[in-house]
Amino acid sequence: MYKPLPLEVIALNQPVPVNVWDTKGMLLLRKGEPITSEQHRGHLMLHGPMVRESDWQAWSYSYTAELDRRVRSNESLSRIAGVTHMVSVRAAAANEDAAGPAQAWPDLHAGLCSLLYQGADAGDQFLDRLSRLMQRSQALWRSHPDESLLVLVQLLFDTRVGYSASHALLSAGLCSLVAPSAGLASEVQQSLFGAALCMNIGMTRAHDAMARQAGDLSAAQRQTVAEHPLAGAALLRELGVQDPLWLQLVEEHHERSDGSGYPQGKPVSLPAQRLLQMADSYVACLSPRQGRGGLVAQQAARELYLGPNQQPDPLGALFVKHVGLYPPGSFVRLASGEMGVVARRGSKANAPLVFALVGRHGLPLGEPALRDTQDAAHEVRAGLPPGEVKVVVNVRRLLDRL
Repeated sequence: MYKPLPLEVIALNQPVPVNVWDTKGMLLLRKGEPITSEQHRGHLMLHGPMVRESDWQAWSYSYTAELDRRVRSNESLSRIAGVTHMVSVRAAAANEDAAGPAQAWPDLHAGLCSLLYQGADAGDQFLDRLSRLMQRSQALWRSHPDESLLVLVQLLFDTRVGYSASHALLSAGLCSLVAPSAGLASEVQQSLFGAALCMNIGMTRAHDAMARQAGDLSAAQRQTVAEHPLAGAALLRELGVQDPLWLQLVEEHHERSDGSGYPQGKPVSLPAQRLLQMADSYVACLSPRQGRGGLVAQQAARELYLGPNQQPDPLGALFVKHVGLYPPGSFVRLASGEMGVVARRGSKANAPLVFALVGRHGLPLGEPALRDTQDAAHEVRAGLPPGEVKVVVNVRRLLDRL
């Protein structure tokens, strides 16, 4: 499908970001070519310039993503107001390559949130957009695993942003950290990563609403939860996903080994299924909700390590080994009496590197102090729920010091 293209938004002598067609489907201007003069623009307008709807949506998304990035970077109102469609297309492409974890993950979060919310409306551009998002995400997990955990766990604690996208990005990353040591083949790891990003696409809006809800779920909400695995897989098929393992993981991510899960109550046993369930459960436990704080990371890790029958679980132990008892981004109390945020995993699961944020007398430190918790004077005494540390964490500033 095509829609009219407002040529007035395109600056002269700048590469056009989309192919421009006339009303009969003839190519007027190829992507990358410029409008060379106002006379040239007028000539094009005589032919009723059109753009494919999928190209228009991608172009519009680049524009809104650039606006969002500038707002989150606290840029001046004049710079935000100066964003044009042409500037945003070029800037978005350049920023993808140059952005570090502190900027890249919020951008990816915005992109995934938009994609999951659009669902069927994303149409034939869904797979292309998701593929680019997966590639950038996986590259960040390979090159900056601790920084990625720090940013995403803190995003998970931020109730102002979409919970479903935070949950998906962190779940996918946790799977990618553990999967190689679990012996999963590379193609299985790829299917697992995609499934983790999309497992809740069947209820994304409801997922966000329920995360902000203090009371019990209504009957309609419980039905949405029960149906979302099959609804999500059906939607992914409609959007072009053909990978059978990816679809199976989405359909069965709430089934259990003893058949006590849902929606079909079938027993499942694949390692990829169990790892996705662990990541899903772990992130859900960490996340604060209206009416309750999240579980402390140590408690969530202990539940995975022991398994449902309170016996040591080898895959759970592997999960804890790679993620740690206190993952980056979570909060801890130290033997010194200080409270801080975990910055990096340590060589031992219980001894991470920590930025102390609050002193032993309960006052914020003027400058976060880096503590090695292998030192007995600064060892971790307990994990803390996010609401207990009354300090705004400047993630970008902390990452600059690592």
